[in-house]
Amino acid sequence: MAWNTNVLIGQSGGPTAAINASLAGAFDTARDLGAHVLGMRYGIEGFLAGRVVHLDRVLGDPMDVELLRRTPASFLGSCRFKLPEPEEDPAFFEDAFAKFEAANVGAVLYIGGNDSMDTIDKLSRWGEEHGSAVRLIGIPKTIDNDLVGTDHTPGYGSAAKFIATTMREIARDSSVYDLKSVTFVEIMGRDAGWLAGSACLAGAVGNPCPDLVLLPEVPLNQEALLDRLSLLLDRKNSVVVAVSEGVRHRDGTLLCDAAAEAADGTRLDAFGHVASLSGTGRYLASLTRTSLGCKTRAIELSTLQRCASHVASATDLAEAYSLGGAGVLAASEGQTAMMSAIKRIFDKPYLYETTLTPIRDVANKARKVPREFIAYDGMGVTASFDRYARPLIEGEISSTYQGGVPHHITALDADRA
Repeated sequence: MAWNTNVLIGQSGGPTAAINASLAGAFDTARDLGAHVLGMRYGIEGFLAGRVVHLDRVLGDPMDVELLRRTPASFLGSCRFKLPEPEEDPAFFEDAFAKFEAANVGAVLYIGGNDSMDTIDKLSRWGEEHGSAVRLIGIPKTIDNDLVGTDHTPGYGSAAKFIATTMREIARDSSVYDLKSVTFVEIMGRDAGWLAGSACLAGAVGNPCPDLVLLPEVPLNQEALLDRLSLLLDRKNSVVVAVSEGVRHRDGTLLCDAAAEAADGTRLDAFGHVASLSGTGRYLASLTRTSLGCKTRAIELSTLQRCASHVASATDLAEAYSLGGAGVLAASEGQTAMMSAIKRIFDKPYLYETTLTPIRDVANKARKVPREFIAYDGMGVTASFDRYARPLIEGEISSTYQGGVPHHITALDADRA
């Protein structure tokens, strides 16, 4: 029997190379079930302002959906909009659910990370308390890989593949001169080191790369770091260090100066997070140059980590698509207040299945790299990390090119609907 309803889908938070694959999976599944699909322009904030796109019209050609799967960034646009607590601002939720009802929305799917799951949790709590029939489902997305309740998150595998690829290329470039040098590659990760840890995937048996990995989970001992660098430079010319932007001193302060700049609130987002961290690599490069007298360089991968769809992981895109579809199926079967999730079955051969996790168990929680994944001295990752992350970067996708560059479907196409 056809599912005669409107499915409303939004994207929120930082974009990834895989977030649109989840949108494509949700769209295809909803259409297969007979539902009409609406998209929030610029997340829940845009929807509440009346900005809705009819995805059935925008994605009328199967090739459009295929392009969507391979297009980075958030096709529908994003936001960082924190909902109030239901008990503190009931009028806000009355207005939101009235808008759902006016649009004949039977299910809301929100694709995002920690803060997006907070949005679904609050909407779910209000809906449950007031007997709403609207089903609310979260679809996980974050390159940070720090959501609980799922083995990993879509977006992470593609970002990790880019980081590993770029790290290997940087290592080759850094080794060409006969002089002592240390290169610090700064990688995203405010509180969790999953991305920085993925730099280890650049290496191979007997040829580790990078030489050191510094994570937020382990406070940095600067003296110990300088000692390790000195020892490495005694036996090789070029040393490469992967460093998370969120690495902290032993007193808990960030190596970069973002925390101090955020003291007046000018660099905090709606959820109270520092909106942009930068400078950790430069700080360590300066410290090393001054202390050891060698050439140093700091490289920031920055937003390239989340938008480099030209090296997207085929595994990542396939999982993202599956989770989008699983979310719609769950809603069609009456599930609500859930997040679609990945359950790993085997590492080799890699095998997973989709499952559901209660949203209340996910919202406002963060998963850090476990200690068994981190080297004893805190300056690297273990073989367990490699076994965990390696399957997630497997497989390449073929891109459609126009004029020598990859062809994407753009947000402007949605604006015309």
